[in-house]
Amino acid sequence: MKIFIDADGCPVVDAAVRIAKKRSIECTIICDTSHSIQRDGASTIIVDKGADSADFRLVNLISAGDIAITQDYGLAAMCLSKQATVINQDGKHYTEENISGLLEFRAVSAKIRRNGGRTKGLSKRTQQQNRDFENAFLELLDTHK
Repeated sequence: MKIFIDADGCPVVDAAVRIAKKRSIECTIICDTSHSIQRDGASTIIVDKGADSADFRLVNLISAGDIAITQDYGLAAMCLSKQATVINQDGKHYTEENISGLLEFRAVSAKIRRNGGRTKGLSKRTQQQNRDFENAFLELLDTHK
């Protein structure tokens, strides 16, 4: 089992790397050149800046049984298709049962924005969200085979 972090815009990189290091689990951070995130206890792969370049690198590296951390529904769907486990920055698991609805929501939101409408952005991150991620991630590692 390996852990891959879609690090561009990910607020839980430090927590995920700290937990992976403590558990002696190989952890890889993937980001583009505009972010260049380096952390002790993880390897970093920096890809060219471009639409989805970090996502495609992650998908090419991940295997069945690995874990991906991402907030990107499209990337989550691709990782699920490779039998990986996927969790987001709030500790929510992406599954075959919920990914279709999430992708549909993303498509509807994109259509609204293309037509000049606005969609609500993310709220300011709270410490409770950080704790929720850490608890869910630890539970996932405890039960992941």
